[in-house]
Amino acid sequence: MAVYVDNASIVFKGKPRHHLTADTLEELHGFCERVGIKRCWFHNARRHPHYDVTDVQREAAIEAGAVAVSARDLMLKARALAPSPGSSEAGS
Repeated sequence: MAVYVDNASIVFKGKPRHHLTADTLEELHGFCERVGIKRCWFHNARRHPHYDVTDVQREAAIEAGAVAVSARDLMLKARALAPSPGSSEAGS
């Protein structure tokens, strides 16, 4: 099992943001709780469940063991994590 953070650098509210995901939602939420990333930053998107993180949070995640990947590689991993349509975890 692993946690992944991309290099997307999408600017939101004046700061670059990145996406953080993991092999399972349980692992993702646990990791974010341990490193102080708030649950309100979680996006339960059907095809791409992830947390949005700043540059500082991205570096902290890498220091805590997250694997740095390209935005494309992260998207492929996130899609594998996404709940199937109709499941109780399917989101926005």
